[in-house]
Amino acid sequence: MPTDSEVACFEAGIKFGTLYHQFTGTPVDRESAPGLERAMEEAIENQPHCVEASVTIREDRLDDAIDPAIGYTELRGPLMDAEITVVYEGITARTRMELEEGYPRMRVERVERE
Repeated sequence: MPTDSEVACFEAGIKFGTLYHQFTGTPVDRESAPGLERAMEEAIENQPHCVEASVTIREDRLDDAIDPAIGYTELRGPLMDAEITVVYEGITARTRMELEEGYPRMRVERVERE
C-alpha cells in the first residue's frame, strides 16, 4: 500500500498532468492571459485534494512566442509557471512547475505533515 505522502505526491502529479495537457494548445495573447490563468487555477482547484493552484503565463516568454501575423500563440508548457498544493490525510505536498534548461520541469518542493 502506498503511504499518505506517496498518495499526496501522486495526486499533485495528476493535477499537473491535467494542467499541462488540458490547456496546451489554447490560443493566448496578452489580453487573454490573465483570464486563462484564472480558468486554469479554478479547474485544478476543483479536483480532489487540491487546496491551492497558482498559474502564471510569463509575459516575457509570451511576447516572444506571439506570431505578429495573427496576434496570438498557442499556450505551451514553457510559457507558464505553476504551483499546486495538495492535502491528503494530513499530508501537504507543495509542487512547482517552472522552466529549467528549456523544459517545463514539474517537481515536488516539500512534503510535510500538518
